[in-house]
Amino acid sequence: MTKTLFAEFTAREGTEDEVARLLREYAKKVREEEGNLAFDAYTKSSSPRAFWIFEVYRDEEAFQAHLKQPYGAPFNAVLAPLIEEDASVLTFLDPLT
Repeated sequence: MTKTLFAEFTAREGTEDEVARLLREYAKKVREEEGNLAFDAYTKSSSPRAFWIFEVYRDEEAFQAHLKQPYGAPFNAVLAPLIEEDASVLTFLDPLT
C-alpha cells in the first residue's frame, strides 16, 4: 500500500521567499527517489507564508528510504529557524478506495 502524507508549516514573516527556494531544491531531490510517486508543494493563495506539501511513496519501505536520504536532515535543519512551528506538522493519510 502507498504511504501518503500531508506536511504543513508557516514561514516566519519575511522568510517565505527563502523557504520557497529551499523547498523547490529539496523537491527536485525527493522526486528523483526511486520510491517517490509525488512530492507537490503549495502555498495558500490567501496566505503565501502557509506551505503545504503532499507526498506519496510507493510503500512504507520507500518512505523509510526517503527518511534516510542524506539531504533530509540538512534541509530540516536549515528550515527550522525559518518557520513558526518547531517542525513540519505531518498528517498521514489512508485511502478510502
